[in-house]
Amino acid sequence: MIREIINHRILNERPTQSVTAAAFIVAAAGIASRLLGLVRDRILASEFGAGDALDVYYAAFRIPDFIYNLLIIGALSAVFIPVFTGLISKGKEEESWKLASGILNIQALFMIVMAVFVFFFADKLIRLIAPGFPPEKMAETAFFTRIMFLSPIFLGISAIFGGVLVSFKKFLVYSLSSVMYNLGIIFGALVFVKFWGPIGLAWGVVLGAAAHMIIQYPTVKSSGFVFYPLRFHFFRNENVRSMLYLMVPRTLAIAVNQINLLIITIFASTLKSGSVAVFNLANNIQSAPLGILAIPFAVAVFPLLSACAAKQEYDDFVRRFSETLVKIFFFVIPASVFIFILRAQIVRVILGSGKFDWEDTILTFKILGFLAASLFAQAVIPLITRSFYALNNTKTPFFIALASEGVNILLVIILIPHYEVLGLAMAFSAASIVNALLLYFALRSKFRMFNDQQIISGFLKITLAAAGAGIIIQLSKMVVAQAVNIDTFLGIFTQLALAAFSGSVIFIFLCHQLKVEELGHFKNAITRRIFRNKEKITEDMGEAGGI
Repeated sequence: MIREIINHRILNERPTQSVTAAAFIVAAAGIASRLLGLVRDRILASEFGAGDALDVYYAAFRIPDFIYNLLIIGALSAVFIPVFTGLISKGKEEESWKLASGILNIQALFMIVMAVFVFFFADKLIRLIAPGFPPEKMAETAFFTRIMFLSPIFLGISAIFGGVLVSFKKFLVYSLSSVMYNLGIIFGALVFVKFWGPIGLAWGVVLGAAAHMIIQYPTVKSSGFVFYPLRFHFFRNENVRSMLYLMVPRTLAIAVNQINLLIITIFASTLKSGSVAVFNLANNIQSAPLGILAIPFAVAVFPLLSACAAKQEYDDFVRRFSETLVKIFFFVIPASVFIFILRAQIVRVILGSGKFDWEDTILTFKILGFLAASLFAQAVIPLITRSFYALNNTKTPFFIALASEGVNILLVIILIPHYEVLGLAMAFSAASIVNALLLYFALRSKFRMFNDQQIISGFLKITLAAAGAGIIIQLSKMVVAQAVNIDTFLGIFTQLALAAFSGSVIFIFLCHQLKVEELGHFKNAITRRIFRNKEKITEDMGEAGGI
């Protein structure tokens, strides 16, 4: 039975022709991956607590993650899909496989060269990104980095495989790859660590990256993949030049975000042990609703915005942008209120076990509270940035991101002496809000007419409903605390679940009373049969997703 499913449903996956079906597959796998990510963090926190081991683990992530996001998932794989899909749609299969093979060769060769460089110079690189670590901790971080830099080699190849699968509309295996990545890390934490100690975490990352690649290869092969050795005339190929041209703005935009993560690590390393760990753990929790609720909207509407801009249908552009922006508000504003009020319960349920003690819990939920305050701003940045891209304007988001990063660094310098790691969270949130506001007003200035009334009205109604729900959540917390023992996992989970449920009911009720249009759209979406929509996929899905 299992072998039949693997052979017929996975290895020989048929193209998905329904937009709704494809979106459902990607969304379901995305949610599963996010949940596994939280399970992963619980295991890490339980096994090691917020101390030197997790500081080393997260700091060692920075260099491999920087290279991977900057040059592979952020730029290369994103621009590979439209070029590759264009060749396939024109029946130029041999040329398309030569392109895929060439890109695979280039990125694999580049990543191997980078791995050799990191192997010899890891000590010096770690001194730059974790200058506050003592010598022993710095040496251990360099050792972790050398091992973990194997992962971008596998992930780089896997990103191209993913682009191929998306181009052929084979979303099941593509979506499962991120699940395999987290399973690999979990296996490392549960098994490798028992035999090799903390370094088993680094090998778990490598295992997850290898699994991310391996699970996709059979389906790519069955799609007709033919490998061609790299030839020097490949660089004169028109398709390659087109890809390199498209990569530049993507690389610049993503570079700022990656630099922000490096700066956080640099400053956190100068603080007490565990500061790098608790910030990353809190950030992982607040990132979950961004990945599930906000980014999918931005990715989904991007082709429509691009089409409107290309046809100079700017009224439709503004309408689609405004509708999507309010939809993001509808999901993210209540999520931010829920996370802020229930931050202690969330951290205790997800992380509060084993060596993750009460002091670690308090610090983590305090950081989570500050991060949640800017969740609405973080959620709209991907949409507004893509709106500029649709208008063929890549410079404005880049310069605004640079300005926002300047605000972040300035605030960190001011706040960190007084608030330590909490100052990092305050600065991060403030810079995110500045970034979102600058992007919004810059985009607004591009149009003669803008739907300010619709956006402001939707924002205020949703915020009012979320505030009402927040009051009920707080009251529910107090009532449940009198009825259950909140010193146990079951008790705190019950408090979290009942408070969140009561808040959700009140939020929906208040949205109905306030006539929030997005509630009607949401009700229609969930009552519609999942695969009823027979609309065919005529464009690529936008981006090859990352981890």
